[in-house]
Amino acid sequence: MISRRTTLAAAALAVTLGALPACSSSSSGSGSSGGASDDAPKTITVAYQKFGAFTQMDSHMTKVKAEYEAAHPGVTVKLNPIQADENDYYTKLNLMNRTPSTAPDVLYEDTFLVNSDIDAGYLAPLDDYTSKWADWSQFTESAQSAGKGADGKIYGIPMGTDTRALYYNKELFAKAGLPTDWQPKTWDDILAAARTIKAKEPDVLPFNIYSGKGAGEGSTMQGLEMLLYGTKNTLYDDASKKWITSSPGLTDSFTFLKTVFDEGLAPKPQDALDPQWGTKLSTELIPSSKVAIALDGSWQTSTWKKDGAKPWADYSKTLGVAAMPTQHGDAPGATSMSGGWLLSVGAKSKNPQAAWDFISTALNKENTLAYDTSASQIAERKDVSSDPAYLESDPFAKTFTDLVQYTHFRPAYSKYPRVSDAIQQTMETVMTGQAPVDQALAQFQKTVTAVVGADAATTA
Repeated sequence: MISRRTTLAAAALAVTLGALPACSSSSSGSGSSGGASDDAPKTITVAYQKFGAFTQMDSHMTKVKAEYEAAHPGVTVKLNPIQADENDYYTKLNLMNRTPSTAPDVLYEDTFLVNSDIDAGYLAPLDDYTSKWADWSQFTESAQSAGKGADGKIYGIPMGTDTRALYYNKELFAKAGLPTDWQPKTWDDILAAARTIKAKEPDVLPFNIYSGKGAGEGSTMQGLEMLLYGTKNTLYDDASKKWITSSPGLTDSFTFLKTVFDEGLAPKPQDALDPQWGTKLSTELIPSSKVAIALDGSWQTSTWKKDGAKPWADYSKTLGVAAMPTQHGDAPGATSMSGGWLLSVGAKSKNPQAAWDFISTALNKENTLAYDTSASQIAERKDVSSDPAYLESDPFAKTFTDLVQYTHFRPAYSKYPRVSDAIQQTMETVMTGQAPVDQALAQFQKTVTAVVGADAATTA
């Protein structure tokens, strides 16, 4: 992700590297002494994203800060909520991590950046802590692997995971004569429904699919990869350990994207490229029944809960959720993508024990349950996923959890952020009509091959 992660202007650097507040947490089950040593700094900083409609992270950190400071007299936690869209958050965090004086002790880390951030020297391994932490056994095997680096060490503890599917407005479907128990079997079924909506409800956005650099990684995951992994192809071949730079699946995925934008079934390109577009969708357009179908993540319902940015009591009555079908209905019939976020200890932390104590408090059972239910996360702690409070927290919880059986994960190697950036640029080229699909993909192949090296690139 060269352009996003390494080329932020000096003005943004100045803003980012300003005062960094901090936060701390109690260490139930941490296996540590629970406080900073006498010669260690008495302040730890915690950096995380605060953006748009997603407010639960800030509330969670504020709560944990209070708990931690109460349990650790003399230690202060400074919270640094970074108000930025996803791509700019990554860039600002990257800039902070370059300098010991601004590098956070605890950071909110996207799973796909773990290996690139390990290579950059930003993350500290946590194996010495997890080996003594009784709670670690409550995390599923896949959850324990979420923050694992290529070297086999653990670099982050998951806060929860997610899946993706198609939200659809049952009231709009009924008006358009479409079934309110809609379960598309192929991509053509999605196109048919969107075309019907456009014809019968012209003031409604038929289909939202994230595309281009405005939505950043959301475009890659909710957009391109939700299509690609429903074909017979993927982005990375595990057997040969090579990146797939050209395939029928890539061609068909970008052709589908071109179709929905060319036919006016998707947002206008200028809207889709706005970094605030996702916030507008979740807080304005979807609740006001201005969107018929939205390909999005399980966390979206957190916006509409009582403590969300846009409380909407009837969201589960108005909306339905359908699994994203495979391209032609081939087995297993559905597809999804999963990611998630971690809490990690910064490699430059002067007090890694205190940073770990904060993480173990933030992600103990009580706090994980509170966060996962509020933020509509799929629980990765076994004792949380079986808790009645979690199971009853969201009418769509079971639907999204059931999609785990169909889910895929990004190839989270150190080159992935730059490959993702190339995907977003190619999407932008296609959706805006700058080049036909074949030309856009020819450039994509050249770009990715240059990023990963010819020996690590292949075609399918």
